[in-house]
Amino acid sequence: QEPLVESGGGSVQAGGSLKLSCAASGYTDGHYCMGWFRQVPGKEREKVAQIHGDGTITYADSVKGRFTISQDKTKNTLYLQMDSLKPEDSAMYYCAAALRVVLGCLWNRDPYWGQGTQVTVSS
Repeated sequence: QEPLVESGGGSVQAGGSLKLSCAASGYTDGHYCMGWFRQVPGKEREKVAQIHGDGTITYADSVKGRFTISQDKTKNTLYLQMDSLKPEDSAMYYCAAALRVVLGCLWNRDPYWGQGTQVTVSS
């Protein structure tokens, strides 16, 4: 598989917006779930949003109404639009892909990870 490659991170003030992109060649054909995770030092990686292979979208409660996950299959790219950013959104953000099954996504079965992109939100 081609590597997942994130871009678009950076520094922004609280209330601002950022849009992350993930080059995901080979993963947008419906056989995979695609997702965005984030992690801060000393804490477990947290799933922020995912798109199931059937198109179903879910979000973590902490980002509902502020973040939007989408994908452009013609460009093999996954996006995360982040609006109304808060300092607590600061983290390393990772794009990921996991095998799709009927009842969900196999995030616990060796998912593919990008290298991460840093998001820093200042108050």
